[in-house]
Amino acid sequence: MTTTTSRAGAATAGAKPFYASFGFQVLAAMVIGLVLGWVARNIGPDAAGQPNGLTTTLATIGSIFVQLLQALVPPLIFTAIVASISNLRQLSNAAALVWQTLLWFALTAFIAVLIGIALGLIIQPGINSGVLAASAKAPGSVGSWLDFLKGLVPANVFGLQASTRIDGGAATTRLGFNVLQLLVISIVIGVAALKVGERANSFLAFNESLLAIVRKILWWVIRLTPIGTIGLLGNAVAQYGWQTLQQLSWYAFAIYLGLAIVLLIVYPTLLVLHGLSPLRFFAGAWPAIQLGFVSRSSVGTLPVTETVTEKSLGVPREYAAFAVPLGATTKMDGCAAIYPAISAIFVAQFYGVPLGLQEYVLIAFVSVIGSAATAGLTGATVMLTLTLSTLGLPLAGVGLLLAIDPILDMGRTAVNVAGQALVPTIVAKRQGMLDQAQYDRVGDIEAIDAGAPAGASA
Repeated sequence: MTTTTSRAGAATAGAKPFYASFGFQVLAAMVIGLVLGWVARNIGPDAAGQPNGLTTTLATIGSIFVQLLQALVPPLIFTAIVASISNLRQLSNAAALVWQTLLWFALTAFIAVLIGIALGLIIQPGINSGVLAASAKAPGSVGSWLDFLKGLVPANVFGLQASTRIDGGAATTRLGFNVLQLLVISIVIGVAALKVGERANSFLAFNESLLAIVRKILWWVIRLTPIGTIGLLGNAVAQYGWQTLQQLSWYAFAIYLGLAIVLLIVYPTLLVLHGLSPLRFFAGAWPAIQLGFVSRSSVGTLPVTETVTEKSLGVPREYAAFAVPLGATTKMDGCAAIYPAISAIFVAQFYGVPLGLQEYVLIAFVSVIGSAATAGLTGATVMLTLTLSTLGLPLAGVGLLLAIDPILDMGRTAVNVAGQALVPTIVAKRQGMLDQAQYDRVGDIEAIDAGAPAGASA
């Protein structure tokens, strides 16, 4: 009795005030970001027509935070997947994990695209739109089925790719990384290390040490999330506001309604069917979901998504390190299912092009399979162009929707990230690998130190 009492007293004494909770800090940051964004938008541009100081500050803070996350993606993917493959040899169900992951990616995408098609037919956003035909213009990049094959083959051992942008007559070349190619490189090296045998033990040990270092740095960056949220959300409000939604209000309503149905009805239903608490899932995945919303980048959010999937949701590290990066490139219920389905129907209705059963089947096919074809590229616009070109609809219709794309992209990315955490959780549960006690544990992200077990003090 004395021991129990002392433990309870220690727990009470060690309890943090609510304002020290990471979740509360992020919520507060979102409110602050909205307020500062509203203030910055009402101040307007300076005398030279340039963004005011507050807008510039918010944009700089958000940009730096996303850059920090993106800088961790290549080393995290490489070290985590190599370690994952090394650990998968200890699992007798490795093959089942792979095919079940792909199956659930496809199944949830199919459900999402059916919802998108239904909403497009019911709401008819293309008929009720007030957008002018003069806004139509062809997009700068177009999706192609060949992009999938090209994206699989690394152009160099680092998965780097260069892009040149001409602005005001000056050409700027930037280096980036192709996540799909990084996956391929990491898998090949991991498998090769296993085939080499004992001679690769030193390499695998070094990789494990490097992974631990990367995770520690990741933890430091995650702790900056409230500050990054203020910059990202504030800049979004300052730049876009909400008045741009007026002409495309029915279209935006259809998109967000579809996203809400998938996020708040479909995903919880799947969790309940597998004996998992939806509230606990959202509590655990919340840091990644909210970061996806404000950053509009599944790849930039990937380090956080992988961390919460493993530490908060109880998915084994050797599986999460494989499934989450794969999902970040190919699992996009928002960008590759809801969005292209409703948008394709919008374009068809706007131009008066009738769609039959065959066209709707094609929309579903492209949404389920086509996300892999754009995995090496960026932006939901590429996925939309793939859908429109497959259906034979005018690509210029993409220009009608670009004005509010950043606002829609917030919701799309949040759903993408939620799905990327959901599928590994469900598959781990079906395979009897999920740490149910860890999943059910109520805790805050302070317990998710990169080197500490869930529930431990950070």
